Amino acid sequence: MDAGRPGAHRLRFDFPESPIMSSGPTFDPGVMEIMGCQEERLVEAVARTRDHLLSVQHEDGYWVGELEGDTILESEYILLLAYLGREHSDVARKAANYILKQQLPSGGWAVYAGGPLEISASVKAYFALKVTGHRPDEPDMVRAREAILAAGGAEKINSFTRYYLALLGILSYAQCPAVPPEVILLPKWMPFNIYEMSAWSRTILIPLSILWAYKPCRKLPAELGISELFRTRPEDLPVTMPRSEQVDQIRKPTRIDWHRFFAHCDRTLKTIDRFRLTPLRSIAVRRAERWMCDRFAGSDGLGAIFPPIIWSIVALKCLGHAEDSQVVQSALHELEKLSIEEGDTIRLQPCKSPIWDTAISVIALRDAGVSADHPAIRRAVQWLLANEIRREGDWAQRNRKIDPSGWAFEFNNEFYPDVDDTCMVLMALCRSLPSIGSRNWRADFLLGNWSPHPNDKDAAAIVSARGQSSAQAFQQVEAAAPQLNAIWRGTRWLFGMQGRDGGFGAFDPDNTREIFTQVPFADHNAMIDPSTADLTGRMLELCGDLKIGKDHPAIRRAIEFVWNTQEADHAWYGRWGVNYIYGTWQALMGLAAIGVPTHDARIRLAADWLRTKQQGDGGWGETPRSYDEPKLRGVGPTTASQTAWALMGLMAAGDVERESVRRGVDYLLDAQNTDGTWDEPWWTGTGFPKVFYLRYHLYPVYFPLMALARYARLASREETVR
Repeated sequence: MDAGRPGAHRLRFDFPESPIMSSGPTFDPGVMEIMGCQEERLVEAVARTRDHLLSVQHEDGYWVGELEGDTILESEYILLLAYLGREHSDVARKAANYILKQQLPSGGWAVYAGGPLEISASVKAYFALKVTGHRPDEPDMVRAREAILAAGGAEKINSFTRYYLALLGILSYAQCPAVPPEVILLPKWMPFNIYEMSAWSRTILIPLSILWAYKPCRKLPAELGISELFRTRPEDLPVTMPRSEQVDQIRKPTRIDWHRFFAHCDRTLKTIDRFRLTPLRSIAVRRAERWMCDRFAGSDGLGAIFPPIIWSIVALKCLGHAEDSQVVQSALHELEKLSIEEGDTIRLQPCKSPIWDTAISVIALRDAGVSADHPAIRRAVQWLLANEIRREGDWAQRNRKIDPSGWAFEFNNEFYPDVDDTCMVLMALCRSLPSIGSRNWRADFLLGNWSPHPNDKDAAAIVSARGQSSAQAFQQVEAAAPQLNAIWRGTRWLFGMQGRDGGFGAFDPDNTREIFTQVPFADHNAMIDPSTADLTGRMLELCGDLKIGKDHPAIRRAIEFVWNTQEADHAWYGRWGVNYIYGTWQALMGLAAIGVPTHDARIRLAADWLRTKQQGDGGWGETPRSYDEPKLRGVGPTTASQTAWALMGLMAAGDVERESVRRGVDYLLDAQNTDGTWDEPWWTGTGFPKVFYLRYHLYPVYFPLMALARYARLASREETVR
C-alpha cells in the first residue's frame, strides 16, 4: 500500500475476541498494521463471519451446509416413487410443489440459476408433475409443454432420462443404450473393464446393468403418458443415441468415427439380447449384485450419491428384494436423509458435504485468527481424524502399492475417498496442529518410511528444533502424533494417486481412456476422471504446507502439469468449480505455495487475466455457461465466493497492494450481511461440466472469510516491511 497516499494512516489492531470462545488459549490475535479507510470495517467483517461460522458448527465437531442441485433430483425421486406405486404420497406431492416453484418464466427448467432451459430436466419435471396429478391443461403445464416442444421435444432427452421413461412404460428398453451386465466380467487388463471408467459412472452403470438384464416396467395409465412432449411419437424414437452436444470432444483427433462404431456395437448388443444369446447372463448378474451389495457397507447408500442410490433400489427390486426388506428400506432411508422439507415443499440434495465443509471451515477459521487450541478447532480435528478411511476401495483395483488412507466427501463413503477432499483435510490438519507441536516439525520425511510416534528417537530428532531437549521433543511429538500420523498416511496415499502425466484426478490415477466418452450412455459427460489443474494446484498447495520442496521429482512433474494446462489466455480450466476463476485461483495458490516466484511471467499473465475479469462493482463472477461457451470465461453475475477466489489468486501472485485487490475487498465488505454471511443465489460448484452444477450454501461464508482474513494479514505484512 502507498504510505504517501493522502489521508492514509497506520492502524495497529487485533481481531477482537469472539463471544463464542471460551477462556483459555483460544485465539491468536495476529497484531497487524494496515493502511487506508478499510481497517475497521475489515476487522469487524472478519469477526462477524468468524463468529457466524463458529455458531453453525455441529456439536459433534463438523460443519455441513446445504448442497443444492437442480430439479432432476426431485423429478427422479418422484419417478422412482411412481415405479413403487407411491406417486400420490405426501412426499411426492411436496416434491412436485418444489419443482413448480423452480419453473422458468419461459416454461421449462434449468440446471442452474440463471441458466437456459435444459431438455432432459424439463421433460422429467413435466412427467413428474403429471404423475403426481397435475393436468396437462393447467397453465404451468401448458407453458412447460410449449417450451419443451420449442426446444426440440422429448426426442432430445439424454440416456438416463430414457431409462426413467422405460421404467414407467413410455419407451421400450430397446430405445435405451445397452448396458449388459456381462461388462462386469471383463478382466482388468482389457481396455473396457469397469475400472477404466470414472468411479461415479461405475456406481451408476452396475445397477443399471441389472435393469438392462431384467427390464423392469410399471406401465402407467395412458392418461399419464407424455406423448404430447414428442414432436413425433415415443415409439418412433431411434434405438440409438444421437451424438451428444454435452460431451467434451476427444482431445486427440482419430480416423475412426467412434460414435458410429459404438452405435453399431449398441445395435449388436440389442440383437444378441433379443435372441437371448447370453450364456453368461446369470453369472454376470450375480457378480453385479455382489459388487453392488459389497459397496453398501460403510456407505450412505451406493456411492453415497443420489443417482446410484436410486438405481440400486430398482436393481434390488429386480433381484427379488421386497420393498419392505432391510436392504431396500436402508437405501430408501438414505434418500430420505437427503431430503429437506420446508413448508409445503420437499427438495433433495445430491449428497452431503461434511468432510469438504469441515476442512475448509477449519482453514478459514485459522486464517481468521482462531487458535489451533480453540475447542471448536480441536473438535473439528478429532472428527476429521475419526473419518479417515483405512480400508481399500475401488482405487486399489489398479493401485495396490500404497496403503489405504484418505477422506471422502460425504459422511460415509468408504470405497471412494478422493484426492480433493484428502488434500483439503490434510491442509486443515497441518494448519491446526496443537500449539505445542506446531512450530518445530519438518515434513520432508513424509514420503519415506518414517512414522511419527512418541517413543521413536528418530521422530524426536526430526521434530526437535535447535536447542531443544529430548524431553521437549518427545512432548511435541506426543501432542501432535495423531495428526502427524494421519498427515503421513494421507500424504503417502495422495502421492500414490499421481497420474503418469504428473497431475491428479479425483478418484483414480490415469483414468483417461477418452474413448469412453463416445459410448452411447456417456452423455452425462463424466465417463472418465482425468488429471486437472485445479486438483493438481491444490496438491501443490498442500505440499507447500508440508514443506516438501519443489525439487522433489513428484512435485516437479506436478508443476509441469500445471504449466502445460495453462490455456492460451493464461487462465486455467476449473473442473470442480465454476470455472476459469476457480481453476486460475487454485493453480496460482499451488504454484505460489510450492515456491514458484511471483515474478514468473506465466504467473504475471494469469494475474493479469484475473484483473481483466473484475467487474464494475469490484467483484468477480462467472456463469456455468462458460463450460458450453468458453467466450464467457470469467463472465457472469458477481458472487462472493468467486470474488474470494479471484482475490486469493491475485494475492498468491503477490498483488496485495494492487488497486484491483482493494476494490475486491471493498466489494466483499459492502455486500456482507449483518450476520456475517453473503447472499449468493448463483451456482459456483461443478458436478459434471455442461450437465450438473451445485450450489454450496457455505461457499459464500468460508471463502470470503478466508480471503478477507488473508488480505488483512498480508496487507499488514506489506506495510510492516515498508
